[in-house]
Amino acid sequence: MSRKTRLLLAVVCGVAVASVYAGQPVLGPMGRDLDVPVDSLGWFVATGQLGYLAGLVLLVPLGDMLDRRRLIAAHLALVAAGTGLTAAAPVAWAAYSGLAVAGVFAVVVQTTVAYTASLSPAAERGRDLGIVISGVVIGILGSRIVAGVLADLWGWRSIYLTLAFLAAVLALLVLTLLPADVRQDTARYGHVLRSFGGLFVQPVFLSRGLIAFFLFASFGTLWSGMALPLADAPWHLGETQIGLFGIAGLAGALGAARSGRWGDAGHAHRVTGVALAALLASWAAIGQLPWSLPLLILGVLLLDFAVQAVHVSNQHTLTAAYPDRTSTTIGAYMVFYSLGSALGATATTALFEATAWPGPTVLGAALALCALATWAFIPRTRSPARPAKAEVTAPKSRKVDTTEWLSKQ
Repeated sequence: MSRKTRLLLAVVCGVAVASVYAGQPVLGPMGRDLDVPVDSLGWFVATGQLGYLAGLVLLVPLGDMLDRRRLIAAHLALVAAGTGLTAAAPVAWAAYSGLAVAGVFAVVVQTTVAYTASLSPAAERGRDLGIVISGVVIGILGSRIVAGVLADLWGWRSIYLTLAFLAAVLALLVLTLLPADVRQDTARYGHVLRSFGGLFVQPVFLSRGLIAFFLFASFGTLWSGMALPLADAPWHLGETQIGLFGIAGLAGALGAARSGRWGDAGHAHRVTGVALAALLASWAAIGQLPWSLPLLILGVLLLDFAVQAVHVSNQHTLTAAYPDRTSTTIGAYMVFYSLGSALGATATTALFEATAWPGPTVLGAALALCALATWAFIPRTRSPARPAKAEVTAPKSRKVDTTEWLSKQ
């Protein structure tokens, strides 16, 4: 892959995922404008996540059947439609509808990651995935910075209007600049969906998926709830100031960009364990939010470093274990991500209303501990797909008959 291709794919991931997360620092203004109570604000994020879940099941497997370049362009165009609807929403149900549409088609991220894995040589797959997945983290965290500034200048609707414009432009760039991804097989949609469901009984897949569920539930607990105490006493921060905390998260996440290279060197399991221990430790600092902003910043740095390192290691492990169905595998893995993120978003706003910040702190730490326990107690086992090493290392001219493979599952 060329540097320009990696950069474009990273930007696609960043803009798409921002459509799901950009509202987090402005939940208060959105709720006031659309008459949504505080204990229900998390649904602005959870609606997008639940739409994302539907897209993972129904749309991402198409990447193992069709030209991924065209899929990426089409899904970006529909992300633009969903964010445009959110920007224009006069009432809460219209905003929820737009966020759901944007969430469904934001799974273009997983199609893009699978496209990256398919283009990358095996020895460089971790590096390429690390760079492209960094676009996801930049989108999640960088969107908070930009969202805070835009909300202060022109209101929260300007955030979604900007995202709609960017997604539409990227759809055109993808069709123009990326190589086609024509398939030589005739895999059927039903076969691909059955393969999707079959992954959930595979030990390697299930262990990494459970880690992702707890990981992103902990992540969502911080980022969906943090804006509420920061806007309240004693800090009384504005949207721009709250959004700037994304810089700390961005720095931490980019610090883990080399985790893909660590995976290439065979250290994915060890990196996951160390990063999950760091995730648990981060909550000791995050819990000091009511008294210390410097400790909060330290905790955010550590948490986002851990999340990025584990997320890249998980996807590197799974794309190596299931090389013949990368779209299906990544889509199924991200089901855990979506469910975890939705849980964190809804639980933290409800807990904050009842207990203030100690409730979300305990929840985030407990979820991190569950992720670490999952890593510690599930043995390292090889996927059934991995022994077929000849398929992974075979000459490039060899074709893999996806239909035949799927029919055997």
